[in-house]
Amino acid sequence: MSQEQTYAAAGFGQSVPRGTRPAIIVVDFSYGFTDLQYPTASDASVQMANTRRICDALRSRGFPVIFSTIAYHPGEIDKLPWLKKAAGMAALIEGTRLVEIDAATGIRPEDAVVTKKGASSFFGSTLAALLTGAGVDTLIVTGATTSGCVRATVVDAVQSGFNVLVPRDGCADRAAAPHEANLYDMNQKYADVTDTAEILNWIETLAPRA
Repeated sequence: MSQEQTYAAAGFGQSVPRGTRPAIIVVDFSYGFTDLQYPTASDASVQMANTRRICDALRSRGFPVIFSTIAYHPGEIDKLPWLKKAAGMAALIEGTRLVEIDAATGIRPEDAVVTKKGASSFFGSTLAALLTGAGVDTLIVTGATTSGCVRATVVDAVQSGFNVLVPRDGCADRAAAPHEANLYDMNQKYADVTDTAEILNWIETLAPRA
């Protein structure tokens, strides 16, 4: 039995229902993850350009555009277990350029930014409250990294009651193998992994938010 047959026999890989009130969470496209002068970064120029197209389409219809960033107070660095495992993240200090959202994403002053201390954009942040308050039923997830914070956000999103879409060309990672493996697994279990063009076509069918 092939891998695809094994997953299908187990009932995985079903299509995600799509609602009429989407939003996007752009995960950690901050300079610490996008500017190659920093060792924690990867090349995300294409993925940011695709994310920007989705954000522009959503804003044009009045749907929420939200960004997340990881930022630590210096007093947290020696106390958080994740920073012992992923020591490079300790450079992401509040007020530094590394935690600012990359301007290449097209972020605007009206876009919400949630700050987090771990992988998921939901954990310990106001993201769930923002989405619920806006009546969101379908969440688009882009950002970095696919195998880390994107995946964690996707899992928490579906567990929080949202239908989830992931454009594969809007997600960046430091290596191809974990990127592809996690896209495959997310598509089987948690989200529809699609692409920017397909998501843009879907957004165009939606009535603007009142």
